[in-house]
Amino acid sequence: MKSKHRVLIAIGAIILVLLLVFWSVIAEAQQVRPVLDGDTPVEDAGNRTVRYSTAGFYPVQGSGRSVMNMDPAWRFARGHHDGAWREDYRGDSAWQTVNVPHGLELLPVEASGGVNYRGEAWYRKYFQTPAGVKGKRLVLWFEGIMGKAKVWVNGRQVAEHFGGFLPVVADIGDAIRPDEGAINVVAVMADNGDDPTYPPGKPQAQLDYCYFGGIYRDVWLVATNKVYITDPNQTDRVAGGGLFFATTRLAENRSEAEVALRLNLANDTRRGASGRVEYTLVGPDGKIAASKTQSYSVAAGGDRTLDTKMTVRNPALWSPEHPNLYRLNVRVTDRRGVAVDGFMQRVGIRTVAFDPAQGFVLNGKPYPRKLIGGNRHQDYAVVGNALSNNLHWRDAAKLKAAGMEIVRNAHYPQDPAFMDACDELGLLVIVNTPGWQFWNEEPVFAERVYGDVRNMVRRDRNRPSVVMWEPILNETWYPEEFAGKVHDIVKEEYPFPGCYTASDSEAKGHEHFEIQFAHPALGEKESAAAHIDPEKVYFTREWGDNVDDWSSHNSTSRVARGWGEVPQLVQANHYAKNDYSSTSYDALYRAPVYHFGGTLWHPFDHQRGYHPDPFYGGLMDAFRRPKYSYEMFRAQNRRAEPMVFIAHEMTPFSPEDVTVFSNCDTVVLHTFVGPDTVWTYVRGRDCDTTGMPSPAIVFPRAWNFMKDKALSRSGRQGDAYILVEGIRNGQVAASQKKSMSRRPMKLELIVDREGVNAVADGSDLVTVVAQITDGNGMVKRLNNRSVRFAIEGEGRLLVPESQAAGVPLIWGEAPVLVQTTTTPGTVKVRAEIAGVQGDWTPHAAEIEFRTVAPLQDLIYMESEAERMEVPVAAAGNATTVGRRQSEDMLRQVEAQQEAFGEQR
Repeated sequence: MKSKHRVLIAIGAIILVLLLVFWSVIAEAQQVRPVLDGDTPVEDAGNRTVRYSTAGFYPVQGSGRSVMNMDPAWRFARGHHDGAWREDYRGDSAWQTVNVPHGLELLPVEASGGVNYRGEAWYRKYFQTPAGVKGKRLVLWFEGIMGKAKVWVNGRQVAEHFGGFLPVVADIGDAIRPDEGAINVVAVMADNGDDPTYPPGKPQAQLDYCYFGGIYRDVWLVATNKVYITDPNQTDRVAGGGLFFATTRLAENRSEAEVALRLNLANDTRRGASGRVEYTLVGPDGKIAASKTQSYSVAAGGDRTLDTKMTVRNPALWSPEHPNLYRLNVRVTDRRGVAVDGFMQRVGIRTVAFDPAQGFVLNGKPYPRKLIGGNRHQDYAVVGNALSNNLHWRDAAKLKAAGMEIVRNAHYPQDPAFMDACDELGLLVIVNTPGWQFWNEEPVFAERVYGDVRNMVRRDRNRPSVVMWEPILNETWYPEEFAGKVHDIVKEEYPFPGCYTASDSEAKGHEHFEIQFAHPALGEKESAAAHIDPEKVYFTREWGDNVDDWSSHNSTSRVARGWGEVPQLVQANHYAKNDYSSTSYDALYRAPVYHFGGTLWHPFDHQRGYHPDPFYGGLMDAFRRPKYSYEMFRAQNRRAEPMVFIAHEMTPFSPEDVTVFSNCDTVVLHTFVGPDTVWTYVRGRDCDTTGMPSPAIVFPRAWNFMKDKALSRSGRQGDAYILVEGIRNGQVAASQKKSMSRRPMKLELIVDREGVNAVADGSDLVTVVAQITDGNGMVKRLNNRSVRFAIEGEGRLLVPESQAAGVPLIWGEAPVLVQTTTTPGTVKVRAEIAGVQGDWTPHAAEIEFRTVAPLQDLIYMESEAERMEVPVAAAGNATTVGRRQSEDMLRQVEAQQEAFGEQR
């Protein structure tokens, strides 16, 4: 009886366990239904927290997959350190502690001419094994490590990588200590020294840009089950790996679209796996637009690629004006219905085509205007290429606000956060492979270029913003067969409709490519008109630069913001419309239909390797402070909110003529030059409307300092002003009023955020700008003082050593970078005039802003974060190049830029 009783108890226990398992399965199956974005936290009505992709996807709760942010608290040291890869290495006790993205050093504001550090650098991160990852597959996912890189976990090498612009992905499950709370160490060696075996390959002293160094993009720790969706940049599958989404058909009346889905699953277990894949496509309105279920089976230790299609009725199409994004939720379950993997990707439904008779065709219709945009280097003041995600977002937002519709990723794949912004804000993108004016005959170089081409397509193929691929090496004399090879690689990796490649029309093998880069053929101007292929379409990859020669770089297009209003006006008018042989905005608008647009070189000032001066040709400076040319670009967007901008500062040295930029139909200027003097400019009557949408408006002799002086001497300073009104539909739609700035009285502070919250992830960067103004708030542009900043709360000032005594006021402004901590809270910044304070020293200013919690868990040890100090500014080379050799190299640079038509 006792034996029978024990049996019954055992059976009961088994049944109870089975019931518990059953209910846990049901609970898990219920909770893993696709979770949508939901509400994002906001600081106030004007700001939001942007959600960025992580390791190529957006995490979904209850999917069996998690992602954690590894950016905070890395120990760092430059130079060679024997044995720093070892788990038991103790030489890092005196190393600096930094957060990534990190760029090796704080740079001078002008860091061109090879002043940046080049050579070996080391990072070590101590962290505890997170809860819930035991038995999971663990992946360390670096968005970018510059140069040659090796990665170790607990002394075991897990990755080696050559190149700085694409992901470094490593399985670390066998290297990490599995028990929760166990301490692990990741060691990274990053060497950004010159190396001709991988692209760009060219010595940095010969480059027209700087790529700096370090772990300069985000780092993620991804945990999945042993049955999982693969990563396209880790799994070497042609046109495969991970998730592939493409719009394959759009009805002529746009009533429905067909999308293709390709998914790669892997099984790292010792037995076969089977189940279902569920796709749920959620529209911009939050409603399910389409869904599909597919069965799968994957052999033990193998992988499987699944193809299917979905039809979407009445799709909300993606375009620059309406960048509609869908959320594609992917859920993989086992045969019991339990989730084993899944994530969300943001996708857009759209088709693109290029036609010599119609130009650029989007969603089946010719685009109604020329595609005008800009190139983009990932270069920012002080931090080099180590931008935070929000800085990348703000760059995209500023380009969009300038009226740009297309970005060329010069000369490498850009940060995923920048690409996320382009998708969401509606910026078309040309994706480039890394390279600039360099070819190495050694086979390893070409093989690494081919790998880069494949991986850039695999990384960015699902983005609606990407409309063409540029797989060639910029301005390079490569072998002709190379051009055909990279063209074919792109087509292999993207076998669906809508894949287009581009090349210089002057380059070897250009005939392989659907889109040709050239300057527009206009009248009697020198052009590529004799080489026009009627079967091709044309685009200007770089326009606007106007140097005397490629060594001196004197130019009407290169103007530092602090040089004042006349040089800025020269730049703006040069970019807008000129009467000499140089491609302008107006020239692109007048180009034939087969020439569908061009990208400006370059919207932001940036640092250069082979020249001591920064590139000053930006519409904005290195801190993204606007020049007059930025306002000229804004005025070309007739679809945007009405705007007027007075490109004149009313100083004693200002020109008598007053230039105004506006996108309004009629512009009226009121001034005090004569009694009730008014000038009216009517668009259409006063300009040729066949060119650029909004030419510069010049009101002759509308400013006179002596008239201002007379009013001021009689105590009537308030009567001395210029008022400009923009008229639309018979009503005043925009206005601006300017007066001469009088006595400098105070500092004022601006937080440049573009409506985005600062995130307390230890890495986010915010630009704070101090302006010196008179009592009425007019900026005193002509001022030689410096500003000293101080900070309280949850932030750190990043001030280069060259500005330790004070940040100079340039064109009336002094910008500084603030880096957040890992604790959400208030940041208070104070600015005062540097140096001895006198009775009449302009008043100091203070401003506060709040930081918000990050959307991902941060993985770091508190004891490591406590070592964090304000980064030390430093600059210096590990290697040097002899002057005579450098000058010989510069002549080679000049020859190549001349050969590729950059004088235009």
